[in-house]
Amino acid sequence: MTNSTSDLDTLALRVLVGAFADTSLPDEQRELLADGLGGICLFGANTAAGPHALAELTAAIRATSPRAVIAVDEEGGDVTRLHASGLSPVPGAAVLGAVDDLVLTQDVGRAVGAELAASGITLDLGPVADVNTNPDNPVIGTRSFGATPDLVARHVVAWARGLQESGVAACVKHFPGHGDTAVDSHLALPTLETDRETLAGRELVPFEAAVTSGVAAVMTSHIVVPVVDPSAPATLSAPVLDLLREQVGFQGVIVSDALDMAGASAGRGIPETAVQALVSGVDLLCLGSDRSAASVREVQSAIVAAVGAGRLTRGRLEDAVARIAVMVDRLAAPAPYAIDAERLVEAARRALVIEAELPDLTGARVLSVATEANIAVGDVPWGLSPDEVLGRGDLALPGDGPLVVQVRDAHRRPEVGQLLRRVQESRRVAVVVEWGWPGPYDGGLPRICTRGVSGPGVRAVRALLREKGWTR
Repeated sequence: MTNSTSDLDTLALRVLVGAFADTSLPDEQRELLADGLGGICLFGANTAAGPHALAELTAAIRATSPRAVIAVDEEGGDVTRLHASGLSPVPGAAVLGAVDDLVLTQDVGRAVGAELAASGITLDLGPVADVNTNPDNPVIGTRSFGATPDLVARHVVAWARGLQESGVAACVKHFPGHGDTAVDSHLALPTLETDRETLAGRELVPFEAAVTSGVAAVMTSHIVVPVVDPSAPATLSAPVLDLLREQVGFQGVIVSDALDMAGASAGRGIPETAVQALVSGVDLLCLGSDRSAASVREVQSAIVAAVGAGRLTRGRLEDAVARIAVMVDRLAAPAPYAIDAERLVEAARRALVIEAELPDLTGARVLSVATEANIAVGDVPWGLSPDEVLGRGDLALPGDGPLVVQVRDAHRRPEVGQLLRRVQESRRVAVVVEWGWPGPYDGGLPRICTRGVSGPGVRAVRALLREKGWTR
């Protein structure tokens, strides 16, 4: 490499992953890619025109920059970008962990990977390796394989292995572990209060297993871990990232979670956050869901200025770019694979938790309680198609007859608990369907816990309700 300014500008772009909100490649993003932009992260807005348009979009990206990383959050279950207008065709992590069939989990990873590879995507920002030990966690929940480290580790390895066998790099997340938190890092800065022994024996276990199995990438979290570094979130913490490199032994690509999240950039701004993340050891920076070309250029300029000021070395940039290149070079050839849909429905049925005997539901109406999803899930369809939707805090029950009341994470939402008590007091025949994490429940109504939303999960619940007389 030369030491020219233009070469440094290119290096600064190569560690950045941009985004845009169109289903075709905008000219300004094409120019960024031609100048060396490291990659593009796709979201629901990019996939909305369907598989053919998505394949054309990724082909346009590759035509401009053949080695650009094309990334997406496709976890199955609640978090899906390729199926954002409907439901994921595969169950999410919590269902797979509950069934605890590693062959099935690996096959689901293979199926997801095959669909991504066929669409031209090269990096999946998943699976989630967080151990969801806090039932009040507002952002992980059903995205986790479970609440025990060994279970999560087994399934993270299986899912990531299947994904990578299909020709897509896996990125396990959110290091060093976001499961025992009660704050959404999209909105604020969570703290993981634990000691080193617990951190090593719980949070780090799935990441160590994934690294040993050959996972291509690891994503950082925007959480503070005081026992390691009380002053900075993990994405900006050299001591935390040294833990990943030295103790866990990971030599692949360290990817940041989105830098537009409040846990990372609140009070700093994205350009300064990007510089600090690179200095601390992150290799590939995800800037956020809708970054204009001008905002990407601002980050590029900040990185170049940091090198000029001696805050960031050119060698650190070159090391990051080299790791990204190795990940791209090691991608397996795309491998088509399809998984039997009935097998997935059966898995979703096995994962159901049915609390109390279900009543006769002949003539039952489906009532959804409107609850805002976290940003990772987004505003997407969920559950059975409802007959009616109640807004937040609305206690007026519709009509007469039995009810199927759909909720998400009711244990975290007092207003939903109030509604369920209202249903119970009305003495209506009713069943609660919990589509979120199966948290504490003291209601008197029978409850079905699904461990997350997916197409197979909806089919499994529909079949169960029909056994009790529901006819829709």
